[in-house]
Amino acid sequence: MTSQALENEQSMKPLILTDIEGTTSSISFVKDVLFPYARSALPAFVRARGKEPEVRKWLDTVAAENGGICSDDVIVEMLQGWIDQDRKHTALKALQGMIWDAGYRSADFTAHMYPDAAQALPRWHQAGHALAVFSSGSVAAQRLLFGHSDAGDLMPLFDAFFDTEIGHKREADSYRRIADALGHAPGEIVFLSDVVEELDAARDAGLRTILIDRREDYPEPRIGEATHGHRRVEHFSDIEPTAS
Repeated sequence: MTSQALENEQSMKPLILTDIEGTTSSISFVKDVLFPYARSALPAFVRARGKEPEVRKWLDTVAAENGGICSDDVIVEMLQGWIDQDRKHTALKALQGMIWDAGYRSADFTAHMYPDAAQALPRWHQAGHALAVFSSGSVAAQRLLFGHSDAGDLMPLFDAFFDTEIGHKREADSYRRIADALGHAPGEIVFLSDVVEELDAARDAGLRTILIDRREDYPEPRIGEATHGHRRVEHFSDIEPTAS
């Protein structure tokens, strides 16, 4: 096979766009490890680094949006409440990312990765599939997670990362923007997610879709009408991207 023919063959392979929580990694890792870690570390983090410009700007953003709070202690309490509510606020995500960065670097934890995902992602990459991520967590948090996973540094496998700055995950236009940013036609992209409504939006945008229905995260199987017509698998080992 000539180099041009090989390039053409690889260009025809679908790009794989994956979610994180409930897809590559357990939902419980974020809720039971990352969120509590950030909540517990926030007071000391703000005391130690609250005057740094990159930290201060986010604290001031929270203060300004909530009536001009003058006390960092009050800001911290508000942020901790947002963590409890799983609120997707830009300032909170930025500060959490800084805290998680310190936690990863000090080896307080590594990011959970399902073994089948850790095996499939390198295999797909080696087979010529481009890989990208679309998650509600910030791009910085995504990079930390894949860079410090249970399976080691998986960052070199990925070509692009997207968070909700490009749009909400349940809106079709978000997936159209991602396709444009990646330079792929929507039909050349396979989106993997555990959330049916996200898959609906991706399908509306023209992407191919696969529902990841892991028993660890969803004890009651979603079958029949519950799949909304999306192909359903329980593990990445059941996925053949070119046949999806």
